[in-house]
Amino acid sequence: MSDASRAPRPADVPFTERTPRVVAARRLTRRSGRDRAARFLAEGAQAVREALAWSAAGRGRVHELFVTEVAAERNQELVDAAASSGVPISVVTDKAAAALSETVTPQGVVAVCDPVEVPLDAALTPSARLVAVLHGVGDPGNAGTVVRVADAAGADAVVFAGDSVDVHNGKCVRASTGSVFHLPIARARSAEDVFAACRAAGLRLVAADGYATEDLVTADLRGDLAHPTAWVFGSEAHGLPDEVVTSLDGALKVPLYGGAESLNLATAAAVCLYASARAHRA
Repeated sequence: MSDASRAPRPADVPFTERTPRVVAARRLTRRSGRDRAARFLAEGAQAVREALAWSAAGRGRVHELFVTEVAAERNQELVDAAASSGVPISVVTDKAAAALSETVTPQGVVAVCDPVEVPLDAALTPSARLVAVLHGVGDPGNAGTVVRVADAAGADAVVFAGDSVDVHNGKCVRASTGSVFHLPIARARSAEDVFAACRAAGLRLVAADGYATEDLVTADLRGDLAHPTAWVFGSEAHGLPDEVVTSLDGALKVPLYGGAESLNLATAAAVCLYASARAHRA
């Protein structure tokens, strides 16, 4: 094993925020830097754990692990896993870890990873039965939580369409709690291309729309949710444009039995995706 990939020792001189490798990794906190380098940062023990498993499965590569001495002691199994996989491990100062973090309280463990996105046709295979499509979802926390929900519901893929946020955004990755490494994720600027690919894969396109005339319960009782479905979710602030809703195969709302005005995006996505998942398993 090379010196770079062995587990760190207390005697190692930590990298500072001015060390060139830290400076280069810091650029990955911006989308322009991620696009140029074709790499992104996964921060936190859970995200790094899933990234290492993803890399070990041959689905991508973890290029480097930055870790503070305290974080290395706290997460020894992650350091050992990285070392056994030949991932270079770099001890960093607390200040360097803060420079790589986008949180108020950095965990002190950050991995540099390959992008997780796959081509659209690789995500939307003929065997897919449940897909989440994010159309113009700009909030990274919402997007990451929907990825987590889709993963939990057993969805086959998540597709980011139109002007949706970058899935590699730090907040999006953290909100997914590692789920970005679990299921295929694709991106296409053209929503029309996404919808065409969904239909080609045999998926029925259904808008999650709070203004729809039919609700989830009615559709479930009729058996509609048992069909292979691509749920299309819009932004929490504006929802889906009318022209998008009318171009899809159907639209459903989540029934509200109490006094709440609406559900947030992630909650609505959880209800819709789990309703389809249950119908598929009935």
